[in-house]
Amino acid sequence: MASVSTAAAPALARAASDAPADARPERSDPRAPVTMVLNINGREHRVALDARTTLLDALREHLGLTGAKKGCDHGQCGACTVLLGRRRVLSCLTLTAVAQGHPVTTIEGLAKPDGELHPMQQAFIDHDAFQCGYCTPGQILSAVACVSEGHAGSDADIREYMSGNLCRCAAYPNIVAAVNQAKALMTTSVTGAGQP
Repeated sequence: MASVSTAAAPALARAASDAPADARPERSDPRAPVTMVLNINGREHRVALDARTTLLDALREHLGLTGAKKGCDHGQCGACTVLLGRRRVLSCLTLTAVAQGHPVTTIEGLAKPDGELHPMQQAFIDHDAFQCGYCTPGQILSAVACVSEGHAGSDADIREYMSGNLCRCAAYPNIVAAVNQAKALMTTSVTGAGQP
């Protein structure tokens, strides 16, 4: 005598074989854009990006903020440095999704809204701490973090903390002098809204 389960088995097998081969559970496309809200330089930006988009590419290619440079694209030169909250990050290695809910400060947002330069920007000018200028945005943002995190106690400390930012023009002594000048004028707060 056949049980209900053994009698139903051929019918279920037949129904399963009648289903189209591509009838799998629907999954979302991992390449589909993801909507994100970013706070960049004190302004909110709503963007729809591939989840794998780096913060550097979002800034440069989607928001038109080209101050952060794509130097090595491997996190070795520091030209892409931005501030995420109060910490410096290499935007070429940081996924944009990580920046959601945190203020991002780029070189474009460092000056005050009235155009007055941040003390570090002015110090870089005063000490001619750049030559070609390619690395300067990353150098300045790293220098701001160096001071705000308390790593500017001596020239040796500054050199050590800034060692992740390369300058092909070798303006290093001038960069150290600029950091020393600016640290006396800076507060320890970096808000991402053009405030020192």
